[in-house]
Amino acid sequence: MLFHVVPVDEWTTDVDRPYAPASLVSEGFVHCSPDGPAALAIADGLYRDVPDLLVLQIDEAELSAEVRWEGSQDMLFPHVYGPIERSAVTAVLAVRRDTDGHARELTPWV
Repeated sequence: MLFHVVPVDEWTTDVDRPYAPASLVSEGFVHCSPDGPAALAIADGLYRDVPDLLVLQIDEAELSAEVRWEGSQDMLFPHVYGPIERSAVTAVLAVRRDTDGHARELTPWV
């Protein structure tokens, strides 16, 4: 499974089309994480000021786009080189923050 952090409003826009964030145009791929804890760390560090965050759980085998695991020898991250079909998303999880605003857990999004 792959994990992708996304603000709620970006995920809920154009729901009839595959998901294609701005990074797909600017960098050529969609940034993903290898697991839930890494996604929480990204939510806590890079999206600290975004109040409503989701994490998409993605079945890599259901993607038509190429997935490359890139980075350093110490840490590899999956990059999806194309849009993410919504049918490949197996779960949508909400990022829950503690009273200090730190991303602490993932719960089902309703």
